[in-house]
Amino acid sequence: MYKVFLAGGIASGKSTVARILEELGASRIDLDQVSRSVLSPRSACSAAVAKAFGEDLVNPATGEIDRTLLARRAFATPESGAHLESIELPFISDELACTLAREESSGDAPVCVVEVPLLDRVESMLSQVDEVLCVIAPLGLRRVRAQGRGMDVADFNRRVALQPSDEYLRSHADVVFDNVGDEKDLAAQVRAWWDSRERDGWVRSPAREGGTPR
Repeated sequence: MYKVFLAGGIASGKSTVARILEELGASRIDLDQVSRSVLSPRSACSAAVAKAFGEDLVNPATGEIDRTLLARRAFATPESGAHLESIELPFISDELACTLAREESSGDAPVCVVEVPLLDRVESMLSQVDEVLCVIAPLGLRRVRAQGRGMDVADFNRRVALQPSDEYLRSHADVVFDNVGDEKDLAAQVRAWWDSRERDGWVRSPAREGGTPR
């Protein structure tokens, strides 16, 4: 099974690309959901997080982590946020590997696309995939699209500030989809990529070994 990371900033069109790939026959994993699953009640990750940020985070009856309180404590300083990531990322990486293995063993799809919210946070996982795809769109256009979906401009700007830049995405991508037109244009780019890889037999490029963009 050919595995890809799909990244892009807010309102860039990442979800649209993921949907198009799914329609073409790819299976789909949301890394956000994987991240949430490792903090399931009484998991090893939950125990490690509680040890670092306070046992009172855990509901004694359900074993669930109070995610709101955790966020308040973990993101109070850049250092504490980095500490939380250092705890969670190994668990997320292991869970992603297990999820990809399950997808591969099922044999249901030739390709699996993993939607990645923050590519700069998962550089250590790049070796798990065959290719990194990124969706790029001008910031002004993304702002207009976000407003059209009802997002407050201040909220949009806050989220953008927390995400990797387009320059970062371009430098780490094997393929970039430029989403400056309409959905028909974006779909044509995605289908062209799909057809190219299908002709090649879904073989990983030698330049991608070790997680290095080609």
